[in-house]
Amino acid sequence: MRKDRNYVLLLIDMLIAAALLALDQFTKYLVTLRLKGQPAFVLIDGVLELQYFENTGIAFSLFQNRKSFILITGFLVLAVILFFLFRIPRQKKFRIVHVLMSVLIAGALGNIVDRIRFDYVVDFISFVLIHYPIFNVADCYIVVSAIVLFLLFMFVYKEEDLEFLSFKKKAQAE
Repeated sequence: MRKDRNYVLLLIDMLIAAALLALDQFTKYLVTLRLKGQPAFVLIDGVLELQYFENTGIAFSLFQNRKSFILITGFLVLAVILFFLFRIPRQKKFRIVHVLMSVLIAGALGNIVDRIRFDYVVDFISFVLIHYPIFNVADCYIVVSAIVLFLLFMFVYKEEDLEFLSFKKKAQAE
């Protein structure tokens, strides 16, 4: 029975990640179809625009044109996320962590898919008010889920709640 619940929870994780990945790819498809080669579409004048941009780097355009390095790093990060996803306890209090890890996976996969398909990531959300680097939906998934996970681990869960992250074996009660 317990093993069945584990599989159901992981299936839900995969469905969340797949749905969010599809949404990310759909937004990038629409932006490519409608905005590539066009001027920026102003949503809020002087604040927020949709602007097609091909990013061959990572956050803040670091490591431009280093596709192999970025992909290898992306797959390694994805492997670490998956490793910890499988270690998360199936208790109710950790369901939000499952969801957040699924969102993180969707974000990572969204950008990896772009790099494999196009050799760049399609970015399009531009906060012109603060001249923030252009980003996409997958980037939003990554940043928001990472921040919420950080806050949960710092302020909600107790140290003993996070023992599943440890590589040490629990001492056997004698």
